[in-house]
Amino acid sequence: MKARLQTSMGQQLVMTPQLRQAIRLLQMSTTELELEIAEAVETNPLLEWAEDAPLVAEAGDDRDAPASAEQDERSSRDDGPGEDWSPDEGNWATGGGSFDDDDTGSAAERVAEPETLADHLLWQLHLSHLSERDRGIGAALIDALDEDGYLREPLSAIAETLLPATLASEAEILTVLHQIQRFDPVGVGATNLAECLTLQLDALSPDTPGRELARRIVGGPLERLPRTGAAGLAQEFKLPLAEVEEAIALVRSLDPRPGKQLGTLGSDTYVVPDCVIWRQRGVWRVALAGRSQPRVTIHRGYEQLIRSCGEADAGYLRGHLQEARWLLKSLEARGETLLRVVNCLLRHQAGFLEFGEQALRPLTLREIAGELSLHESTISRAIARKYARTPRGTIPLRAFFASGIDTDGGGEASSTAIQAMIRRLIEDENPRKPLSDAKLADLLKTSGVPVARRTVAKYREAMNISASHERVRIG
Repeated sequence: MKARLQTSMGQQLVMTPQLRQAIRLLQMSTTELELEIAEAVETNPLLEWAEDAPLVAEAGDDRDAPASAEQDERSSRDDGPGEDWSPDEGNWATGGGSFDDDDTGSAAERVAEPETLADHLLWQLHLSHLSERDRGIGAALIDALDEDGYLREPLSAIAETLLPATLASEAEILTVLHQIQRFDPVGVGATNLAECLTLQLDALSPDTPGRELARRIVGGPLERLPRTGAAGLAQEFKLPLAEVEEAIALVRSLDPRPGKQLGTLGSDTYVVPDCVIWRQRGVWRVALAGRSQPRVTIHRGYEQLIRSCGEADAGYLRGHLQEARWLLKSLEARGETLLRVVNCLLRHQAGFLEFGEQALRPLTLREIAGELSLHESTISRAIARKYARTPRGTIPLRAFFASGIDTDGGGEASSTAIQAMIRRLIEDENPRKPLSDAKLADLLKTSGVPVARRTVAKYREAMNISASHERVRIG
């Protein structure tokens, strides 16, 4: 037998400090990112604002991008995307770049609806492949979570809240809970701290340094850690102190209150678009908005000073230099990921930009994640509280997603598209003889979209449209 050296390639997620920072920045809104960068510049002497530095722009020119906020708002009031849109052209922008958006458009358009933890989880539940019954159970579980993301109530109490509409066993409820525990942010739905941290560790690659030992610590002596310290655990586990310290550092990098990641926006918060979508000679293009890519750079004066100062000062500056480089790389990764996701959304949802909600095709996080070779939680973080300025106005990126319902033609129609169809039918109905839910279901079935009457009623109520007997208008 001969000894041979072989190499192999594969994908794995190792939770390094740089990766943890990149993930944290990715899920931030533009406003939160600005505050994060401002704090970093304030505390790190190796970072400075670079107001005159040019933004990294897409190859080519942006002369066809919206020339001003006034022009962009004018186009957002049109019924469609405008004359430049040609549905017969299928070329797509594959690059990105950034657009120096002054964000002086319509203030009313840019008022943000505060997204709570429940909103974020219900949206993921709606896009899941669970049955309608399981979604109902999931909604009850999500409603029972506290602000930190924990399920403090026993499963028996959840079962009682489902009655009399749904009779579900605790085992069935637990199965749905396990699905919710896979949602973003990772760790929600846990019943205690140990389970919350274990869920986050399980989401990491098995090759993450210290992961298995961190699971042992979380599952056992976590509460004793403040008293015994790393040395005490090393003695208990009969392991080298360095290994224990590595595992403890990994545990401390986890989030014990994952639910707090959302729901921090106030009701008077304004939307700051993260990207701009426009047409360029019939092609949909996307670029990062200027404020989503803060102008920050490394202070070259301090960087050069490292070579001439004493060892103690040089060590101090080197540490801050490394942090500054990590931050810049994380910001670059955030922008690249956001552009990849939005470009993918554009490839799937051209009809949405052309015709509106009635043309929104079914699309899930899993589909985008598979196409981009990313994890579903990464897609969820990339679009959470992110907005795009489009010819149809400023819209959340989550608006590009929708669950699907099978049609008679063998395809799927999104639930959002069906709601738009129902709204259109009601708008065109005879006010003296409004359409009942059963009649609406029949009309949808004639159009090739078989939907039950109760589903029509559910969609109608979700759109705050009254029942037919309340819509009667005489004269």
